[in-house]
Amino acid sequence: MGTTRRTDAARSNRSFLQGANNFQMGDLQCIDVNHVNVLPQPESIDGWELLVKNAAPNALHNSRARYDAPKCDEDTRVEVTDEIMTLMGNRDGPQRLLCMTGAAGSGKSALQQTIAERCGKKNTLGSSFFFSATDPSRNTVNPVVPTIAYQLGRRSPEVRRLINAAVDEDPLIFSQSLQDQIATLIVGPFERLGSEGLDLSVVPYVILIDGLDECRGEDSQAELLTAIKECLLVDHLPFCIFIASRPEWAIRTALAPGGYLHALAYHIQLSDKYDASGDMCRYLQRRFHALISRTGDPRWFTQRDIDTLVKTASGQFVYVATAFRYISERRASPAERLKIALTWTPHKGQKARPFEALDILYSHILSTAKNAYEAVDTNSDRDFLLLFRAHQINITRDFSLQRLPANALSILLGLGPSAEDDLFSDLRSLLTVERDDAGTLTLGLYHKSFSDFLEEESRSKDLFVPRSRVYTHVVKRCIQNIIECPLDVHSCADTVRHSREDMVPNSPQYLESIDALPAYLRVGREAGAIGIEDEVAGFTQKGGWHKVDRCLSAMFTYVLSI
Repeated sequence: MGTTRRTDAARSNRSFLQGANNFQMGDLQCIDVNHVNVLPQPESIDGWELLVKNAAPNALHNSRARYDAPKCDEDTRVEVTDEIMTLMGNRDGPQRLLCMTGAAGSGKSALQQTIAERCGKKNTLGSSFFFSATDPSRNTVNPVVPTIAYQLGRRSPEVRRLINAAVDEDPLIFSQSLQDQIATLIVGPFERLGSEGLDLSVVPYVILIDGLDECRGEDSQAELLTAIKECLLVDHLPFCIFIASRPEWAIRTALAPGGYLHALAYHIQLSDKYDASGDMCRYLQRRFHALISRTGDPRWFTQRDIDTLVKTASGQFVYVATAFRYISERRASPAERLKIALTWTPHKGQKARPFEALDILYSHILSTAKNAYEAVDTNSDRDFLLLFRAHQINITRDFSLQRLPANALSILLGLGPSAEDDLFSDLRSLLTVERDDAGTLTLGLYHKSFSDFLEEESRSKDLFVPRSRVYTHVVKRCIQNIIECPLDVHSCADTVRHSREDMVPNSPQYLESIDALPAYLRVGREAGAIGIEDEVAGFTQKGGWHKVDRCLSAMFTYVLSI
């Protein structure tokens, strides 16, 4: 053993001296043989390892972070799931991009999860990515391409080999544009395999992306859609892509007539085309029956109870799912909780919150819209919540008020023409916007539960705007519009003739204010609005009523003349 140690030491000395001889003499002067520091060499990470480090495990459809993710019951959403599976199964079809949009809570993620599992069983699922606004690891576009590439490579050793080589060649690829990432990590490897004779039709080809609206940043959402269009929807690649999202700005404008995806995508508008009432009824029947063994009473619920919940849901699958989650709490009586869910009305200090999950969803959407609107410089002096609440009250038909066209109300509020595009841009998953041939704009809410949320401070909390404040604001705007209008009697008659005869919806603020002022004064007083009396006193002193009288006389004279 001693001989072996001496031999090893000799080898070590010879190795050191050989290394020292490679230095210049000047370098040798800097070497202290008694204090030699051996610097550790950096560990080499191959391309595949680097890819995995940049992927988002939580975004996979079967991730543990998404344990018990919502999916469709066996006999629910049959029509739409069959349509999607048929379209994706037709690889020779004219459109290989499917986009599904729908209102908040309409069941898009449950459908995506169901499609992912079905495609997995058919061995056609190439990859999936589920965005989540509340999960920092999957609420940006950064991990999307690495995560998709990882799944494609995991299913094919040849693809994995080429992806590994691509990252080895360019380790900084993950900081480059999405188009460059897709071109390098997906398109390049598949084109290479195709040129080598591999039959690409045998590889899993379905790519699913869920919750695009939950990706942070409209520009990032648009960048991803553009990258998919430019890179993946080409004839020599095998992919079929299915994207689900609320109808927010990025995907809404891309799919609209004239948008860059309009001709390329098959668009499924979930909220408009498919009535989910029957599915929700079956969903609740099955789950309520499953609770009979716990309650010991087969009559603990009635069909009428189910029908009431389904009607209240307004096509909102998340509503019935939230209600059932509350009712089925294992530490409580399902019958008692069902009664609460059916009769619950919020009030201060109430502990029961059966629809808390819905409140969180509404708060997130409304807060995001508020921040986006008020971040625009031209809107810096406008209160988004106050303006939207005025429109919501107008939508929900307070019968003490005449319902105005949405664009007429916007003009009355001083927002100007086409202001609704900005005000409602990030709320399209909660309301509908329709414009008729005459240009009259009509708004509608998808869900009654959203209106209930806005009406109750204990639910909307910091986002709550009382009706009295809205009425005060509208009265002030009406008074200001009338006082500031320079119209005389003759021009007033001309305005009446052109705006009423031609059915122009954007009639001047002056006329809209005269129409609205009496009703808003009345409801404002009834609601205890503060400051209205002072506003009316100032209006009287400035001759406002005289101005109204002159305009009404001109209108009356014109009506008699036709």
